[in-house]
Amino acid sequence: MSMFNNRQNHMSMYGTYFYTETIQNFSHLLANDNIKMIVIQSLKYLVKKELIKLYGYVIMPNHIHLLWSILKLNGKETPSGSFSKYTAHEFRKYLEQNDIEELSKFSSTKIDRKHQFWKRDALAIPITSDVIFEQKLEYIHNNPLTEKWKLCKHPTDYRWSSARFYYEGIDEFDFLNHYKDE
Repeated sequence: MSMFNNRQNHMSMYGTYFYTETIQNFSHLLANDNIKMIVIQSLKYLVKKELIKLYGYVIMPNHIHLLWSILKLNGKETPSGSFSKYTAHEFRKYLEQNDIEELSKFSSTKIDRKHQFWKRDALAIPITSDVIFEQKLEYIHNNPLTEKWKLCKHPTDYRWSSARFYYEGIDEFDFLNHYKDE
């Protein structure tokens, strides 16, 4: 039986998504490993609080891709909303202390914020079958190898993705769920 048929029976009504969030102006803010760790810490928190199940991810220089199930709200906020808000707050704090010039690139004229790190309207595509899930997971793991990025030669060489978990069983940050275990 498909994990998606099972999920409808015993998991969240919110579903599984291929989620993409992009840095404002396609800036390479996420090239900084300290900034990547802010993303990792936020995902770990959401998993620990059982707000999401994380199946796959990649943190690229200017965007992230996630394969995740939304399990429940974080108070009145969606986990994706919590993720965006928390990471933006932590990005600002980090840049205030370490790179004011970089921080100035994210200044906002909006009334509700001084800085805008993530582009508005993240992309969330519902995953409806194992085939689509596996296509998206392969896409995530191969993203660092593409002609545009050339960040590594093999998916497992790139620290900032779930590839080593699927190829070698290594979950460095201890927050992944294998989709076949569902």
